[in-house]
Amino acid sequence: MNEKKISPLGSSFDAFLIEKCNFEEVQAVAIKKVLAAALEKYMKENNINKTAMALKINSSRSFLNKILDENNNSITLATMCKVATVIGKKISINLE
Repeated sequence: MNEKKISPLGSSFDAFLIEKCNFEEVQAVAIKKVLAAALEKYMKENNINKTAMALKINSSRSFLNKILDENNNSITLATMCKVATVIGKKISINLE
């Protein structure tokens, strides 16, 4: 069977987002979704409810809901780092 190799039309998906969309917003939402998913997983695995988790991160339950809302990217980097530390993770940033 002869398979014909198809060349990509553009340079990358990131390039497409930069050209057509708000790349920074898309990137921020993706990062926040990863953090929210990791926090939810930690809470489920450790049988921790929202009230107890809010206490662990020295926050209110309503603020914890904002952190868990994967579409709300208005939390600060300091808050993200605090949450990551509490759940035994660390945030890593690479500038390319």
